Amino acid sequence: MQSQKKLPRTFSFEFFPPNTAEGLEKLAQTAKQLAPLNPKFFSVTYGAGGSTRERTLRAVMDLRAAGYAAAPHISCIGSSRDEIRDILRGYRENGIRHLVALRGDLPSGTATAGEFHYANELVAFIRGEFADHFHIEVAAYPEYHPQAKNAQDDLLNFKRKVEAGAHSAITQYFYNADCYFHFVDECEAMGLDLPIVPGIMPIGKFSQLARFSDACGAEIPRWMRRKLEGFGDDADSIREFGLDVVTRLCDDLLAAGAPGLHFYTMNQAGLTGTIWQRLGL
Repeated sequence: MQSQKKLPRTFSFEFFPPNTAEGLEKLAQTAKQLAPLNPKFFSVTYGAGGSTRERTLRAVMDLRAAGYAAAPHISCIGSSRDEIRDILRGYRENGIRHLVALRGDLPSGTATAGEFHYANELVAFIRGEFADHFHIEVAAYPEYHPQAKNAQDDLLNFKRKVEAGAHSAITQYFYNADCYFHFVDECEAMGLDLPIVPGIMPIGKFSQLARFSDACGAEIPRWMRRKLEGFGDDADSIREFGLDVVTRLCDDLLAAGAPGLHFYTMNQAGLTGTIWQRLGL
């Protein structure tokens, strides 16, 4: 991880776009609570097939109006080039210069993938249409994408995104630091020299975590799963165990040279803020 160690640390927090006025107000309060931690940016997710397009933009613009740096996610699956171009023009007109570019998922019941099939095609399109206007983040999968044929094929997919013009990457969350270090070493062996920031998922509710992990292919190590299952409905014990495990993970990552952390906050400040305090950041 030599190239990673040379990079300044960056910290960021991810939100999802609320669908109610109350949700927007809660998000504003969460951002206000996390802002003193001085994140490089807040990111806002984008629903399958662009289903949250307007809400994503609204949340990003609200964050920017409050004085925070914000980056919208944009996914290409199920969209046409004209649709993506229009979205990007809107972002540019609103002064947005930072994107998280993803393939995304097809909305339920949709049969066609649209004009884009992979994230590297989206990255290349953004570069071709807007040159260097946007800083482009892409996704990385230390435990490999669940739809990849094999580990090597997934690494080559990541390489294509980088070569298409990505500036940096954020990983899917994980709980095994070795998988991250191994992934970074493999990327460096392929000549890929860019910040690969670990994605961090605080642990609040085990049922929710298990559902997310099963869907995205993130492994919950057996010892963790058994421990969490053993707590049953004891929310306080789950919370304390999760704080201990995730804080230790973050500490190990930063100590070994990870270039920062990206927290999946679920629009909540409490767990992320507590981990931050325990890390002494």
